[in-house]
This record gives sequence, C-alpha cells and structure tokens, in this order.
Amino acid sequence: MEKIAPVLSAGDYSEEVIGEDIIDSHMKRHVMGREVTVAITNGRLDFGQWEQIIYGEFDGGRAKQVLVKIIGE
Repeated sequence: MEKIAPVLSAGDYSEEVIGEDIIDSHMKRHVMGREVTVAITNGRLDFGQWEQIIYGEFDGGRAKQVLVKIIGE
C-alpha cells in the first residue's frame, strides 16, 4: 500500500480542507475503496480460490458500523 499511496504530509493541502493528521488515511481509503460486492450462493459467500474481503483501517481504531445489503432472493 505504501508504494501505491505513500505517507503524505499536509504540505500541498490546506488544513482547513483536510486535517493534517488524516490526509494519509484519506488517500489510502480512496485507493482501497469503501464497498465491496460479492455473490452469495446457497447461503454462503461465493468467493473464487484467491478471493477474500480485507478491511483496512488507516485512521486509527474507533467504533465502526458495517452495512450488509442483500439484493435479490
């Protein structure tokens, strides 16, 4: 991840727009995305051999909510 979105400082960004301490985490979140869509077959997650869901927290630990939306039958 550091090769794709290296640690950044506030140098080129206004602290009024993005706080200096969270610029790095925002950039990494943009690379990783914030949602995933997976198939469910016979009531189980339908992953390929090398597929998995990975959650990355780049802005420090805090309480999070997860929304699971099932579309279809």
